[in-house]
Amino acid sequence: MGLEFDYVIIGAGSAGCVLANRLSANGRHRVLVLEAGGSDRRFWIQTPIGYGKSFYDESVNWKYTTEPEPGINNRRSYWPRGKVVGGSSSINAMVYIRGHQQDYDDWLALGNPGWGWQDVLPYFKKSETNSDGGNEYRGDDGPLYVNNVSPQYHPLCQTFFEAAQQQGFKYNPDFNGESQEGVGFYQITTRDGRRMSAARAYLHPALKRDNCEIITRAQVSRILFDDKTANGVEFIHNGKTRQIKANCEVILSAGAINSPQVLQLSGIGDPVMLKGFGISPRVDLPGVGRNLQDHLDYCIYYRSRVPTLNNRLYPWWGKMLAGMRYLMFRNGLLSLSVNQSGGFLRGHPSRPRPNLQMYFAAITYTTSAPGERPLMQPDPYPGFLNSVGQMRPTSRGHLQIDSPDPIAPVKIQPNYLSSEEDITQMLEGARLLRHLANAPALAEIIDHEIKPGPSVQSDDELIDDIRQRADTVYHPSCTCMMGPDPKTAVVDSKCRVYGVDRLRVVDASVFPTVTSGNTNAPTIMVAEKAADLILA
Repeated sequence: MGLEFDYVIIGAGSAGCVLANRLSANGRHRVLVLEAGGSDRRFWIQTPIGYGKSFYDESVNWKYTTEPEPGINNRRSYWPRGKVVGGSSSINAMVYIRGHQQDYDDWLALGNPGWGWQDVLPYFKKSETNSDGGNEYRGDDGPLYVNNVSPQYHPLCQTFFEAAQQQGFKYNPDFNGESQEGVGFYQITTRDGRRMSAARAYLHPALKRDNCEIITRAQVSRILFDDKTANGVEFIHNGKTRQIKANCEVILSAGAINSPQVLQLSGIGDPVMLKGFGISPRVDLPGVGRNLQDHLDYCIYYRSRVPTLNNRLYPWWGKMLAGMRYLMFRNGLLSLSVNQSGGFLRGHPSRPRPNLQMYFAAITYTTSAPGERPLMQPDPYPGFLNSVGQMRPTSRGHLQIDSPDPIAPVKIQPNYLSSEEDITQMLEGARLLRHLANAPALAEIIDHEIKPGPSVQSDDELIDDIRQRADTVYHPSCTCMMGPDPKTAVVDSKCRVYGVDRLRVVDASVFPTVTSGNTNAPTIMVAEKAADLILA
């Protein structure tokens, strides 16, 4: 392998995989991807329900933990992030959600030309092959396969839909179509019973080209510069420090946590903070690591009068049958996510658009240790859960390095529920869960509410329970925010880092605001659009 490339991409996650494919496609550019983790060719990564196994697996997971959070009773929040080829798209729950159309018009209104809904829709379509076929909103010949597997989902999902319709909410056959609002099935990124990560969709095909390469187990320590021009990357590989030259650009796609970390290690950020760690400031860019947004989720558990996934997955013979079916036919429970249905609803009629996202799952794991996700070891009784999260939080957090050592984890402060508006909306969500449970269709099958239980009724009691039990749904973003003002933003509307040349950030960290829903699809869209901006 040579020591010079045209483009050096830091991170083989959702964005990095897209960029590697698109930038190498014309055959004119040599592209190198540096990935801190190892290969994604593992059974529990390729098996869709295996994300429960990857949840605490340090061989594929950064396993970050936040600082104690006042808004959630000084609890620390556990943040799994993919440290493996494919990044978090290799360990996520595979739900494909683009976000609300207005999200992108909001980005445009914040001073980011080219990022309105009509600007980004073509890139969503370009990235996707939808199993139901293409139309005005959906793609039919992109690398990422998006699967409608609803015929395999648990029949209790239909009970949830019936209850929602009894309470005045509509059924929506496609959250990524004309409208996001309503309840319905979640489509997932799988194909032929295997996970469709960004690595499978984009990177592995690109690596068959002579002009695209990857180095795994490569821990980036800093970006190299000639004055204010990025010209290479320094990284640690097999215990040795190496340097690679980039003739065109360095592209940072290490995610919402590691991208700001690498910028700070390279001298880009708040000068006072950097000097405190002995790092010479290169660019005064105080927005690096600021503006952090994430989605918080609150869950209510129910004991069921009818069988649920617990009944099929708890017994040893149920696990055996599910495993045999998967190995023989590549379908069944192991080929799915447990996040099978849900919705995008207004917590109050006065809301101009849906402000809450729901996950309805015919499974519970209340008897497991706190924070664990033993998806193949549910509770020994029939149960289901319904959870809700505020989609557009107003709270903003921050993160920063805690050491000049690139191996040392960053300090993460999400500032959950630090605004009254966020508390109001989460309370709306909790009330909405109870409202749905009172609908005849669900009331008929609920034996009793397990958590928080009927003793928790008043607003204050519900808020206390939200603070005690709500936690992340793993959508950190906005830490290298895109915007017109370098006093607050980190990149411009072409993802170029302010104050330096030939350096871009392309991943969820550049979101101006977190999107309404799961963040993998928007991250892939950002990379598709950025690839065109780079090649232009």
